Amino acid sequence: MTLWTAVLVASIICVALKAVGYLIPPKVLEAPRPARIADLLTVALLAALVAVQTLGAGQAIVVDARVPAVLVAAGLLLLRAPFLVVVAAAALTAALLRWLGWAT
Repeated sequence: MTLWTAVLVASIICVALKAVGYLIPPKVLEAPRPARIADLLTVALLAALVAVQTLGAGQAIVVDARVPAVLVAAGLLLLRAPFLVVVAAAALTAALLRWLGWAT
């Protein structure tokens, strides 16, 4: 299977899933249980993405400058800092630690 074939098949599957979503009655999606599951699933997927991007390097788990940067970001978010400040502080933390040679 060529790459373009895989891209086309994936695109067709995505369009089909979107079309099936329009066929589901709104009353099913507005019920408390599906709404709660959708909310929790979003948070779980985001947390998993952050964990993988922070600790992953190929097939290994690596603790480097990204871990303190994420901790700085989490602390600033708890203090309700503006998002741009959070991103800038986390980037600065990672950059300084890498400049000091702690992790590359």
